[in-house]
Amino acid sequence: MNWLKSMIKQREFMIFLIVTLLFVVMIFASPYFLSTGNILAVLLGLSLEAIIAVAMAHLMVSGGFDMSVGSIVAFTGAITAMTLKAGLPIPLAVIIGLLLGAAIGLFNGFVIAKIGINPFVTTLSSLSLFRGLTLIVTRGQNITGLPKAFKAIGQAKIVGIQTPIIIAAVLIILGDVFLRKSRFFRQSYYIGGNEKSARLSGIPVDKMKILAYVLTGLFAAISGIVMTARLGSASVTAGSGMELRVITAVIIGGASLQGGEGSVLGAFLGTFLMALITNALTLLGVDVYWQTFVIGGTLLTAVLIDTLTKKYKALG
Repeated sequence: MNWLKSMIKQREFMIFLIVTLLFVVMIFASPYFLSTGNILAVLLGLSLEAIIAVAMAHLMVSGGFDMSVGSIVAFTGAITAMTLKAGLPIPLAVIIGLLLGAAIGLFNGFVIAKIGINPFVTTLSSLSLFRGLTLIVTRGQNITGLPKAFKAIGQAKIVGIQTPIIIAAVLIILGDVFLRKSRFFRQSYYIGGNEKSARLSGIPVDKMKILAYVLTGLFAAISGIVMTARLGSASVTAGSGMELRVITAVIIGGASLQGGEGSVLGAFLGTFLMALITNALTLLGVDVYWQTFVIGGTLLTAVLIDTLTKKYKALG
């Protein structure tokens, strides 16, 4: 029975049970829930946030978080679209967008790790900076008329499955394997658990923290480029509120705001649960404006569970 007790203590297992329970309830509540079209729509809807959640899980394990990912999605999508409109080849435009996302992550990481400014203040500033810069470079106008070959990145299907779902699945699998099995990336758990001890152990804490922000910026850029391709245009409002949904999903999946805990699999399950809740509200005819309220309530519940769990463990 020890294995059962061990499984129940795992946040991923508990989230899996909640997802399964919600699945069963919705099967009886709506005849459309289990249709292939609805399931693919749920997976497609969560795919862009799941891509960012992979890197956000790693970042939160190391004790950080990034409020600017939604703005990076919009900014990198807009710049990629503008370079395509200027006549640059698709691979070069995509590389520019990816490098831009990584550069923004480098900026955030450097300010936090080297200058010592709080992650919340730094990334909240970046959120405003790059949302504003998106509006400046686009003059507040969506960018349309992108090449068909570029749109295929987000609109093509492989054996009936949309490419954003496949891209997200590949990144989730790779991210989970690297964070669980790679000695290099597992150093982030030591940094998040006790940064001072990690420094004394010889772990390059500053470099690892900067790398975590670079990866988060890079994955946000991947999401931004895929979103632009899927929509066939770069929207100035792309990614609005995405940071809140991604951080909520990662916390639900077992990550802690204090660092040292979490996994990519848990982050995906958290993202999946959030998408299922949104889908259930839509199928049950709940007003769309309630969805933001529910997301806020879910975040508060997740943080309360995290805090109470830590207090319970501290009491032994």
